[in-house]
Amino acid sequence: MTESHTSIAPQQSPPATGAGPTGRLQRATLGVADIVFFVVAAAAPLTVMAGVAPLAIVFGGIGAPVAYLTVGVVLCLFAVGFTAMTPYIRNAGAFYSYVSRGLGRPAGLGAALLAVFSYNALQIGTYGAFGFFAAGTANDLLGVDLPWPVYAFAAIGVVWFLGFRSIHVGAKILAALLIAETAVLVLLAGAILVKGGANGLSLASFAPSHVFTLQMGAPLGLAVAAFIGFEATVLYREEARDPDRTVPRATYLAVGFLGLFYTFVVWVIVQAFGDDGVVPAAARNPAELFFTAMTSYVGGWATDLQRVLIVSSLLASLLAFHNAITRYGYALSAEGAAPALLGRIHPRHGSPWISGIAQTVLAAVVTAVFAAIGAHPYNEFLLWVNTPGVIGIVTLQTLAACSVAVFFRRNPGAHTAGRLRTTVAPVTAALLLAGIAVLICSRLDLFTGAGPAVNWTLIALTPVVFATGAALAVRIRRSRPDVYARLATTDVDSV
Repeated sequence: MTESHTSIAPQQSPPATGAGPTGRLQRATLGVADIVFFVVAAAAPLTVMAGVAPLAIVFGGIGAPVAYLTVGVVLCLFAVGFTAMTPYIRNAGAFYSYVSRGLGRPAGLGAALLAVFSYNALQIGTYGAFGFFAAGTANDLLGVDLPWPVYAFAAIGVVWFLGFRSIHVGAKILAALLIAETAVLVLLAGAILVKGGANGLSLASFAPSHVFTLQMGAPLGLAVAAFIGFEATVLYREEARDPDRTVPRATYLAVGFLGLFYTFVVWVIVQAFGDDGVVPAAARNPAELFFTAMTSYVGGWATDLQRVLIVSSLLASLLAFHNAITRYGYALSAEGAAPALLGRIHPRHGSPWISGIAQTVLAAVVTAVFAAIGAHPYNEFLLWVNTPGVIGIVTLQTLAACSVAVFFRRNPGAHTAGRLRTTVAPVTAALLLAGIAVLICSRLDLFTGAGPAVNWTLIALTPVVFATGAALAVRIRRSRPDVYARLATTDVDSV
C-alpha cells in the first residue's frame, strides 16, 4: 500500500543533527534563459542530429521527422502535469520529490537512486563520445594523433572545474556553446532551403503513408533519447529567480524548442538528398550524412567548423549533466538520505563541490576501466553505458506522470489548475511514455549493437536500481524514522 502526503502545502521539517547541507546554493541566480540553456545543452542538439538522426532515417525512412515531433508532443503532455505540480515541490530533488509526494517515500527514494544512476550513466558514457569525436577531429584538422582517453580525461578535468565554479559561470559557457552549435545547424538548414534541396522541397515526410508504418518504432526510440534531460529544469529551483514562474516556463521552452527544432532539421536533411536519395545515403555512411550535406551546400570550411562544434556540443552536455547530478546529491543530503558531506557548498563559488568531486572521481574510474579493457569509445563505452540511462529516465518520466495524477487525486484542494492539467494530461503522458519504454527495450539491439545477454543486463539495471532505493527507504524507516519522515518534505528555503 502506497503512502501519501495529505497536505498539499510544502512540508517543512528542521534537519536532523548532522544531516543536511553546509551552506546554500546561490539563490535567485538563474533566469528562464539560463535554465533553458542548461537543459537544452544536456541534449547536445548538434551531436543528436549529426550522430543519431541519420540512423532514424535509415530505420524509419523519410517519415523520421515525425518521430521527433511525436515525442515532442508526448513530452509536452508530460510537462503539463509536471509543471502543474511544481508549486507543491519545494526542494531540488526533481523526480525524487515528485514521485515521493505522489507514490510514497519508498518509491521516491527508488526514483532518486534511479535518477542518480541514470544521469551518471548518460554523463559518463558521453565521455566516450567526446574522446571519439575529439580524437578524430584533432587528427583530421590538426594532424595530432592521440588516443581517445587523453581527450576524455581532459574533458573530465574541464567539467569538474566549470562545475566547481559558480552556476552563473557555467550558464554563460553553456549559452555560448549552445548558440554556436544551434547556429551551425541553422546555417546548414538555410543553405538547403535557399537552394531548394536536391529535387525541390517536399512535404512527403509528413504523409500518412510514410508515418504510419511498422518501421517507425525504431526512430521513436531514438527520438526519445534526443530529449533526455529537459525535465532537469526543476533541479535548478533553488537557484532560479521566482522559481514558481521560471521553472515551468523553462520546461515548456526547452521541450518546445527541442521538438520543433529536431523535426525541422531532420526534415531539412531529407530535402538535402531528396525523398528517394536520403535513405541510401544515410545507409552508406550515417556518420557522414550531415558532413556531406554541409560540404555540398555550404562548403568545406563549414564542415570543419561543424566537426569542432560537435566536440564543444558534447562538452556542454557533459557539464549540464554534471550540474544535474551534483544537485541531486545536494537535495538528498539536505534530507539525510545521502551523506551530509555531499551537501557541502563552497563558501566562495556557491557550488556543491564535494558532490562534484565524487561525480568526477566516478567518471574518471569508469572511463579508466573502459580504456583499460580496450573498449571502443563510441560503439561500446558510449552505447553500453548510456543505454540504461535512457531507459531509466523514460521510466522516471512515466513514474513522475503517474505521481502527478495520484497526488492531485489525493489532494482535491489543489485542483485549481484544472483536471486537464492534473489528470488527463499526466495519465495520457504516463501511458504513452510506458509504451515508448517498452518499445525502446524491444529494439535495444539497434541502440547497442550487442547480443541478448548484454541487452537484457542493461534493461535489468533499471528495476534493480529502483528496488535498491525502495529497500533503502524501508531500512531508513526502521532505523532512522526522523530522517524518513522528512524525505521529500524539506523546503530548501528552510535549510
